[in-house]
Amino acid sequence: MTSETSTSTNTAPDASKLTYRPRRLRRTEALRRMVRETNLTVDDLIYPMFVMEGEDQKFEITSMPGCYRYTLDLLLREIAEIYQLGIGAVALFPVIPEVKKDDTGSESYNPEGLVQQTVKAIKQAVPKILVITDVALDPFTTHGHDGIVDENGMILNDPTVEILVKMALSQAEAGSDMVAPSDMMDGRVGAIRKALDAEGYIDVRILAYSAKYASAYYGPFRDALDSAPKFGDKKTYQMDAANAREAIKEVELDIAEGADIVMVKPALAYLDIIRQVRNFTQLPVAAYNVSGEYAMIKAAAQNGWIDEKKVILETLTSIKRAGADLILTYFAKEVALMLHR
Repeated sequence: MTSETSTSTNTAPDASKLTYRPRRLRRTEALRRMVRETNLTVDDLIYPMFVMEGEDQKFEITSMPGCYRYTLDLLLREIAEIYQLGIGAVALFPVIPEVKKDDTGSESYNPEGLVQQTVKAIKQAVPKILVITDVALDPFTTHGHDGIVDENGMILNDPTVEILVKMALSQAEAGSDMVAPSDMMDGRVGAIRKALDAEGYIDVRILAYSAKYASAYYGPFRDALDSAPKFGDKKTYQMDAANAREAIKEVELDIAEGADIVMVKPALAYLDIIRQVRNFTQLPVAAYNVSGEYAMIKAAAQNGWIDEKKVILETLTSIKRAGADLILTYFAKEVALMLHR
């Protein structure tokens, strides 16, 4: 004896009666290109670069194969080359000698400092490339934190913002096209915008690291700059990796304070955050494909475990598909060469 429910069978649909076949549009490469929803281009890319003092030297970063610390003369050559490949923007990060570091990061706003000299030289050598400068104290402080530290080890917000304003103004004076506060101090975007406008730098843009998480993916970057914190961690000012709603709050505040572009960092473990931010705002959204993400792909490729070029393109396409308009990535030159060919 059988019931009505037991008479159903798991038979395949009659192929002759199918009215729509999605595979029709996947059959050839020309068809796939024609209906492709997300296209990665060189215009999407910003190239983070490391500059150090000295002449005629470059050192490969051990944990970031293919990435280098450059002295200014060699950095200028590299920038001229990548500009010819179509990369339109670089983000600068300085390697500061220990002798020039102090507890307050005062070297960060030295008008003759490494960053300021580098910006001036780039704008003279390759004037059309966009120069983005990092606004954060960790490369300049003896303790490696992004802010002023009191005697109890607390990171002081408002005194730090005062230094960040000086830093941003000195970068603008040197010719920076865009300042990028990555420190995560409260109120720093508004303070920087107010100061820039007051000094006549109304066209200097602000790329705000709005949703920057306290992430374990930053390790190789800190090796590159020798900027790891000497005590504690950055969890009292960078965001908790478990939080999503808080990212929208941070983005909303930065927009209200005058940000021109908002950013999510890191990218791969936070694709959901990129999508939420994209849905929230009409401003351009950037994402930072950070050093740890880069290093994992490089390590797997060196072991022969993955097809490096295909994984790079798939990774960056996923970041753009999630909603990023701009991608800061150490793969920028490699991708530009792939796309150029």
